[in-house]
Amino acid sequence: MVSQTTAPPTIPAVTDAAPTPLLPVYGPGELAALAARHGLTVSGARPTLGAYVRQLWGRRHFITAFATAKLTAQYSQAKLGQIWQIMTPLLNATVYYFIFGILLNTKKNVEDFVPFLITGVFIWTFTASSITAGTRAISGNLGLVRALHFPRASLPVALALQQLQQLLYSLGALVLILIGFGQFPRPSWLLAIPALLLQSVFNTGLSMVVARLAARTPDIAQLTPFVLRTWMYASGVMFSIGDKLKGDRVPHFVKVALECNPAAVFIDLMRFAFIDSFSGAQLPPHVWAVATGWALVCGVGGFVYFWKAEELYGRG
Repeated sequence: MVSQTTAPPTIPAVTDAAPTPLLPVYGPGELAALAARHGLTVSGARPTLGAYVRQLWGRRHFITAFATAKLTAQYSQAKLGQIWQIMTPLLNATVYYFIFGILLNTKKNVEDFVPFLITGVFIWTFTASSITAGTRAISGNLGLVRALHFPRASLPVALALQQLQQLLYSLGALVLILIGFGQFPRPSWLLAIPALLLQSVFNTGLSMVVARLAARTPDIAQLTPFVLRTWMYASGVMFSIGDKLKGDRVPHFVKVALECNPAAVFIDLMRFAFIDSFSGAQLPPHVWAVATGWALVCGVGGFVYFWKAEELYGRG
C-alpha cells in the first residue's frame, strides 16, 4: 500500500524591501505640462519658422558640399564626364533649331535667332532641372532623411544650388556662342546677375513645393515631365512670344498670362542682357517688378509650404 503525502504549504519569505510604488497615471494634458516643465519636446517635431531658418543657415556648409558632390557624381560614369553639363543643353538647342528654326521657320521673324534660341534653352533648362530635381529631393534621399536629424529643406535647396552651379558652367559655353555670333560683352551683360539671382530664388521655391508634393504622392515625379514640356512651349523658348501676340489674334487675358509667365520673364531678361537686337520694347511692362514678385511669392511661399510638413518627411 502506497501512502500519499501532501506537500506542506509554501510560506512566502519575509523581506525588509519596501513594496514597489505604483506609477501615477497622467492624462494627455498633464503629460504635456510635465514635458514642458522638464524642457522635453516631441522627437522630430516641427520647429518654429524662425528656428527653422536658423537651423537651415547652420547647415549652409552641408548644403554647398552636398550640391557640389551631386554635381560631380552626376556624370561620373560617362566617358566625357562633366562635358555633358555643356553638351546636354547644346544638343537640345540643336534639335530645337532644326525643328523650329528650319522646319517651322520661326527664325524668319527673330533677329539673331541662334543667340536667341541658345539663351532660351539654357535658361529654361535651369528652371526645368531644378523642378525635376525637387521631385526626388525627399524620395531619393530617404536613407539620409530617416537616419539623421537636420532641416529637410536642406535637400531641395542643395539640389537647386546644384542646378545653378551647372548653369554657371554652361554660361561659359553660352558666352563663346554669343561672341561667335557677334554679341560682344557690354554693360548690359551685368543685368544677368540680378536676373539669375531672382530666377534662383524662384526655382528654389518651386523645388520645395514639388519636393513636398512628391514626398506624399510619388506619381508627381511621373507627371512633372508633361507639365514642364507644356510650360516650355508656352514660354517662348523657341519663338518670340511678342511676335505671336501681335494684333488681336489672342484674347487679352491670354496675352497678359503669357507675358507674365515667370519662365518667359526670366528668359526675356537674360535675352535683354545678352543680345543687342533684343530691346527693352520686347520686354513685358514692369518686367523687373514681375520677376521680383514671382521670386518672392515662390521663394517665400514655397519655403513656408515645405516647412509646414517638416515632421512628416520620411515617414510611412
